[in-house]
Amino acid sequence: MTRLRWLTITVFALLVSACADHDAGLSVLKRGLGTEPESLDPQMARSVQAADVLRDTGEGLVGYSADGRVVAAAAESWEISEDALEYTFTIRENARWSDGVPLTAEHFVHGMRRLVNPDIAAFYSQSVASIDNAACIIVRECDVDELGVEALDDKTVLIRLERPVPYLLSLLTHPSTFPVRADLEGQDRVTTPTVSNGAYAMARHDPGSVIRLIRNEYYWNNAATAIDVVDYYIVTEEALELNRYRAGDLHITSNVPPATFQSVRERFPDELKVASYLGVYYYGFNMTQPPFKDNPKLRQALSMAIDREVLVEKVTGRGEAPAYSFVPPGVNNYIPPKLSYADLSQEERNDIARSLYAEAGYGPDNPLTIELRYNTSDTQRRMALAIQAMWEEVLGVETVIVNEEFQVLLANIRKREETEVFRASWIGDYNDAQTFLDLMLTNSASNLPGYGNPAYDELMVKAAEQTDLDRRRLFLEEAERVMLADHPLIPIYFYVSKHLIKPEVKGWQDNILDYHYSQHLSLGEPD
Repeated sequence: MTRLRWLTITVFALLVSACADHDAGLSVLKRGLGTEPESLDPQMARSVQAADVLRDTGEGLVGYSADGRVVAAAAESWEISEDALEYTFTIRENARWSDGVPLTAEHFVHGMRRLVNPDIAAFYSQSVASIDNAACIIVRECDVDELGVEALDDKTVLIRLERPVPYLLSLLTHPSTFPVRADLEGQDRVTTPTVSNGAYAMARHDPGSVIRLIRNEYYWNNAATAIDVVDYYIVTEEALELNRYRAGDLHITSNVPPATFQSVRERFPDELKVASYLGVYYYGFNMTQPPFKDNPKLRQALSMAIDREVLVEKVTGRGEAPAYSFVPPGVNNYIPPKLSYADLSQEERNDIARSLYAEAGYGPDNPLTIELRYNTSDTQRRMALAIQAMWEEVLGVETVIVNEEFQVLLANIRKREETEVFRASWIGDYNDAQTFLDLMLTNSASNLPGYGNPAYDELMVKAAEQTDLDRRRLFLEEAERVMLADHPLIPIYFYVSKHLIKPEVKGWQDNILDYHYSQHLSLGEPD
């Protein structure tokens, strides 16, 4: 056995065997995770929870600072051509994987090829459709090795674009663009990243319980990493997570329960962190099956009958804003258009909703009976019950609510067979309207409702062709206006990020994307 491998195994064994913080003198950060990640394969993961873990275990060419700025990461520098169609990245000489293997340009090429490979069917494949040949690879009209991502040498990556992408650097922070080693595929080390190129590697994963990460001693910036071990505790019940925080079992919560938010604010005023956040909570319709297929009046009626102001005041009550657009406010260079009835009173909306409901073929003698599905969570249950009551009171709709484990819900939504109305959300992957509007493209893997409108698709294509950012914004805004008029979904509210942070956690900074890498944090004496 080589000395390098012996050292690696020794470090792993030491850290994995550490059962308590003080037993081995290690600093252990305990974070709450609201749901079991559906995958820890960087190209296959899609949830916020998976991305939280992957940003600790992996690293892209660029990353984010603690306050949400794009900064150099695995690449120490980059150059952009005058026409903005070529980006050349130089990887750090001291960048290594957690087993000591040097990080190379080819690892990024392989990861990007996996992302667009139709056999992988990656959720985020369409996000890189502007890279040369990516779109035709996704639909099997080009070979994967024709992708416009090339290793010029061991440490230089060239990305060629079909058109300028103003948000490309932000996009390359996303875990779906992270590097992958071909030699680790088939060993289950991609889906369970015990070998990784980020600040941490996974030492243990007990599904539904805990994910333990240990620091990567070979990480290029390891000297600046303060935390030795990160434990992500999977706690789906927000009340239970709060109890564990109060008991000292967590340093950071993933959320704060609505029912106890005010008492938490009073008891822990200095530990509660609430900040603006690029995220929208919505209900989606199954647009491929009756009763919502080809029935926009019914979809609009259900949307108008929801009193969003009541929901954010009485159900969530944590600073959320009612949503009358799909793209949240605060996105760079964008003014979200609103639903046509946004400025009406709720009473006026209800009157119009009843008329539309009748025109759609429903009424007291023929009430709509539908099924509403949501993922298991106290907050989701409270929201579903409130909307069920609103639909019944305003329209006489009979709603059966069904809760499902998150991964089961996603699978059923994608089948588009039984699901009729479903709870969903979208969190911006980068600060640009495109990260929201791309979801509703006809061929997008993220298009959960199954919406398709050629006019919308055409506007999005025209927006992508623009080099003038103001002209691009106009096309994007018109695309959202078209989609909102079709009502394939119901925007309900815009998120704020909500966390409880123990006083001994240092380095936390609020940012609009709510990205908080463990490597930016440390543990010290409370102030």
